[in-house]
Amino acid sequence: MPTININKKEFLKNIGKKLTDEDIEEKISMMGVAVEEVNDNEIIIEVFPNRPDLLSQYGLARAASTFLGTSKGLKKYNVNKSNYIVKVENTLENWPYAVCAVVKDLKFNDEKIKEIIQLQEKIGVTFLRNRKKGGPGLYPLEKIKFPIKFTSELPNKIIYRPLEYPKTISATEILEKHPTGIKYKHIVEGWKKLPIFIDAKNQIMSMPPIVNSHDVGKITEDTRDVFVEVTGTDFKTINTALNIFVSALADMGGRVYSTKLIYGKKTYLTPNLNPEKVKIDFNYINKRIGLELNNKQICFLLEKMGFGIKNNTALVPAYRADIIHQVDLAEDVAIAYGFDNLKEEIPKVATIAEEDKFEIFKRKLANILVGLNLLEVHTYNLTSKENQTSKMNTNIKNVELANSLNEEYNVLRAWVIPSLIQILKENKHHEYPQNIFGFGTVFKNDETKETNISESTRLAINLCHSTTNFTEIKQVLDVIIKALDLKYDIREIEHQSFISGRVGRISIRDVNLGYIGEIHPQVLENFNLENPVAALELNLNELFRLLNI
Repeated sequence: MPTININKKEFLKNIGKKLTDEDIEEKISMMGVAVEEVNDNEIIIEVFPNRPDLLSQYGLARAASTFLGTSKGLKKYNVNKSNYIVKVENTLENWPYAVCAVVKDLKFNDEKIKEIIQLQEKIGVTFLRNRKKGGPGLYPLEKIKFPIKFTSELPNKIIYRPLEYPKTISATEILEKHPTGIKYKHIVEGWKKLPIFIDAKNQIMSMPPIVNSHDVGKITEDTRDVFVEVTGTDFKTINTALNIFVSALADMGGRVYSTKLIYGKKTYLTPNLNPEKVKIDFNYINKRIGLELNNKQICFLLEKMGFGIKNNTALVPAYRADIIHQVDLAEDVAIAYGFDNLKEEIPKVATIAEEDKFEIFKRKLANILVGLNLLEVHTYNLTSKENQTSKMNTNIKNVELANSLNEEYNVLRAWVIPSLIQILKENKHHEYPQNIFGFGTVFKNDETKETNISESTRLAINLCHSTTNFTEIKQVLDVIIKALDLKYDIREIEHQSFISGRVGRISIRDVNLGYIGEIHPQVLENFNLENPVAALELNLNELFRLLNI
């Protein structure tokens, strides 16, 4: 989890309350963060991933002021109208979205600049997944001219001086020579064109998500007004990141101005700092926490966590990224109530605990594969329909989400191999061989079930290096089945995700258990992989049942 260093004196000034070091360690920790250290000058805080709005001194002070009672409820931010225009072109295939704002009348000093840089870095690493989902940038307003264009260009035509670099170089050189370019070049690997911001004077402002221009993208103590942008792969995600930045700058004393974003025929005004409305389910919250609070008490506790309240509806701050369901409101009520105030109760059940036999079985398989020098990975049950189907050359049916927040997580997966291939794609910059395995739940539409969905646990294995083939992945299968003292058959089949003639269906006692084969070159190209991949996937529920017959 990320840690932040905050100025103790400024923090206490911002919350408007005197606290001893003991108070800071005890009371701030009760907010849902961990106080690592308190000294004469600094407080070192560990922030949990679900609260990126606390990754700055100002965000933490904002939350602490309501939690400790020096302010109450939702903090309101005014967004002033302006004539600032940013045109987002439709040539940005891999990095299509941008959201922007202008903040004026800031009074930067060395401490505040370090604070903003820290927030920028921490948001990029955590909420924006090490810049894979997005990247933020700040620019002195006086050095750029509107309207601004967010577009893309060939790497050899992008020439500017990157931040803290002695001379002008091309984008290709930035990715090879500049420290930030070297660190993040894997994100843009394989892209024919790279995204850039250009202002009305034809100045290259930055190359997201890599690095700003040194000439127009460096904040100093003389800077008073800034242009803020966040770009990335998902509009909702980067919009929340922008709100986190802008609210921190506003708390620093800045005045916020909107920008008009032009996406072809569509236009947006950002930032939008209006709160989202969520109806409060009081019964659910009490049941979830195990309390009997009245409506007024629950509303008071939500206000203590920085929410507004209107007609039994919670007004969720625009910078909160973690409020998705009633359970999230229940969690905040529990934090405000105080976990130390919850009474311990012994459950009224009498059971003898033992480890689940299926989990013992999975651990045995994991130990076998680790012994073969394979690395275990963990992947999400939610994934993208594109990764499950079109990129895998199949039209397999997925369980789709009714209200998905973005295209990266819009279905429940129907098989695990694509999730492992995605991991291989994201780790191309590491050395080979990359031989990995993972256990995962898969989901199928099933009208015989009460939920219309059936679930099963799968084991997937991907071998990736220059000489991997069907024989090597079959040898792994041999070791697994022999260790279980079973015998298996492989029947040759056709499967569009695998190379014809090098794919088979695995079965034991005429029960189909999964697939084994070499991944098709078109699939490898879809995932931008240069090395071949041999893979297998087994239905562990069926295998476990056969083992115990």
